[in-house]
Amino acid sequence: MSLQIDSVKIGDTYSEEICRNLSRTQIVQYAGASGDYNPLHSDELFTTKIAGYPSVFAHGMLSMGMTGRMLTNFVGDGRLKSYGVRFTAQVFPGATLTATATITEIKKEGDETIAEIAVSTVDAEGTEVIKGTASALMS
Repeated sequence: MSLQIDSVKIGDTYSEEICRNLSRTQIVQYAGASGDYNPLHSDELFTTKIAGYPSVFAHGMLSMGMTGRMLTNFVGDGRLKSYGVRFTAQVFPGATLTATATITEIKKEGDETIAEIAVSTVDAEGTEVIKGTASALMS
């Protein structure tokens, strides 16, 4: 799939469930893959007793990566030009996340047509955990 100039307009959206019932194992696996061993993501005692959170929680970059997969599913492989986010809430084990991309602008840059995209990922309660933007080449 890729963004087609003749079939996309401002306001179009694409949503995808990117995670169902996030497990502690997935969080620990991400720690190993990323090299980020902050105890907030794996040590329940540290996280609850010392840091004061209700539980360990996912790395922001794990949520960003899953959201990025939704974006490439929407715009197509090799089409994403930029992608940036803010982490707006923690993602705890058991979370189900849904990511949405919304076309906010279509513009010409030289010979290229670029779609500007608003990005939002929410949990099952509707809490936004990721807010960001992206841009992608259209074909």
